[in-house]
This record gives sequence, structure tokens and C-alpha cells, in this order.
Amino acid sequence: MQWIIKFSRFFSAAMLVIFLSPSLQSYPPAEAIRSSYHIPHDYRFSFRNSPSFHNADECELVSDKISVCDPSLVHVAITLDIDYLRGSIAAVHSILRHAFCPESIFFHFLVTDTNLEALVQSTFPELKFKVYYFDPSVVKGLISSSVRQALEQPLNYARNYLADLLESCVRRVIYLDSDLVVVDDVAKLWSTDLGVKTIGAPEYCHANFTKYFTAGFWSEPAFAATFEGRKVCYFNTGVMVMDLVRWRKEGYTKKIEKWMEIQKSERIYELGSLPPFLLVFAGRVAGIQHRWNQHGLGGDNVKGSCRDLHAGPVSLLHWSGSGKPWIRLDSRNPCPLDALWAPFDLYEHGHGHGHIHESS
Repeated sequence: MQWIIKFSRFFSAAMLVIFLSPSLQSYPPAEAIRSSYHIPHDYRFSFRNSPSFHNADECELVSDKISVCDPSLVHVAITLDIDYLRGSIAAVHSILRHAFCPESIFFHFLVTDTNLEALVQSTFPELKFKVYYFDPSVVKGLISSSVRQALEQPLNYARNYLADLLESCVRRVIYLDSDLVVVDDVAKLWSTDLGVKTIGAPEYCHANFTKYFTAGFWSEPAFAATFEGRKVCYFNTGVMVMDLVRWRKEGYTKKIEKWMEIQKSERIYELGSLPPFLLVFAGRVAGIQHRWNQHGLGGDNVKGSCRDLHAGPVSLLHWSGSGKPWIRLDSRNPCPLDALWAPFDLYEHGHGHGHIHESS
């Protein structure tokens, strides 16, 4: 019964945050109109139209024709693909729902399928966004086999190229995975002080850092010396604040690619897109409060394992791992915390003949 008590307490707190959110003070019911758009692979997804969200009186006035280069904008980057589409839509909905100034958020969607823009537009008619095509061939020759096939998808590596894909006037961006929901004002995350660091993320220094690399890596002095002089800690790349100006100046994309090339011949890690980021940035990260990435709710690659929350306040819930809330909810075998994802799901059951598969 212990988890029920913990869950009940958290659920009450989470609902309190939702009810106090400025953007929800005039929260209208979801429209009955459906957003439906045919995309390849014989899938059809149908989503309810998102409610309208407007800036609080204290926010700056924002024009509908505002430029992506406007310095008042908060920039958020998220990937869009078939397997994660339902999660991405829920993530965007959660961000808008809790933002004090939702009209001041600009979304950058990274895709390998160019047919998703109309779906986003119809689901979020007032959303400020742009879709960026990420060419899979850029990384296909660099990707190595991983512990799960889902981690080998090219779009998982698109975050490495944000500095190249986004307009040069975009100086900072929040990168978010698609299997999460935000239950706080994302502007608080945006205002993170990075100091002289290029990226900011919650760090977990109690984690066993050595497990993210093979025995062969640690036994090779030239590789192991990579972390000398650095107080290395694990961080999850699903939630990052990125200084794109510094990234471009330091050429971090090339540095990540270099490690991916080494991996092809030396097999120094097993976990997809995460280890190259650790190799380049571990010990060089601006720490962010853990509340901004309550990760591991997907079971951390262990199917059927339900996780509890880490101790402390919560601003973001992240279903990293193999288990996704929409899969478990549809199968009527959810984990307790999946109920906290469900309120942001705009997917309409009964209108599609496709199934969104489980991914990373």
C-alpha cells in the first residue's frame, strides 16, 4: 500500500500545480473537432484540437507574425516521428498548459518524415513552430548497434545537430524528449544560468558512471584518460538547456561524431546516443535541479517494471526506458504514475487503424 499513499500524495500536488497555472485560469473544454491527417505506413492518427492558451497580463505582447529571431521567445526543440507522435503531442500540450506565457514559446520540431507539419498545425492551430528535416543519412554511417533497436533510430541523434539545424539567431534552446510531460512553467527551465558551460541538465553523481562504457574502454589507458581532471556524473540527455552560440564556437557536433566513429571500430559503449554526450560533456555540465527530470518512469529498459518518483518536488515527468505510458494505458496494464501522463493525451481512440509502437 506504500506506493498508493505516495502516488496519492503526489497526484494531489500535481493537480494543485495544474489548477494554479496562470494559463489555465480560463481553460476551455477540449473541442470536439478532430485533427486527422494521413501519414505513411498506413497509419492514421486522430487528435482532439488543443484548447487555446494565452499569455498572462504580465507577459510581453507577442505578435502572431513574430520572427523566430525575436529575443523574447523561449525556444523548445522536440522530435516528431511515427512511434513517438502521441507522446510528442502530449508533451507540447503539457508545456502550453503550464506556461505563464504560452504564446511566447516557439517550438522547433525535428523530423525525418516531412508529412507531419499539417498534423501539428491542425492540433495546435495557434502554435508558433517550425519543422526541420533531419536527413537520416547524416548519421546512418555513424550509428552502432545498441541494447535496444529503438535506440538506433537516426532521429535519436538529431539533438547533436541542433546548432546546425536551427537558425543562427537562435542562441539557446531547451531540448526535450517526446516521452515526458512538463508540470511547471518551462520559462523557469529556460532561465537556467549556464555560466561558462554549454549545456545544463540535472546530474546524478550517485549513479555508477562506469557502467555506461565497456570494460574495453576502461582498460584502454588512452580512453580512460578522457575523464581525467573531470568530476564526472551521469546526466540524461532527454532534458537539456543548450547554449547554441558556445556549441557552434566549440564545434561540439564534430567532437561527438569523433567518438561515434571510434565506437564503430572499438565498441566502447552499448547505449546509443547517450555515451558520446557523456564523453564530451560529463563533468562540464551546469547542474539543474532534479525536479526538471524525474526520469526512469519507463522502467529503464526493464519491461514491466513500474518506478516510483525520486524524493523531492516535481516539474517534469520523464518516461525514459522501454515502457511508455500510452502503450501501457492502451493495454490496460498501466503503472500508477502513467495516470499523470493521461490528462495531456489528445489522442482520440476509435478513429485510427494504426498503432503507435513502443520506442526508446
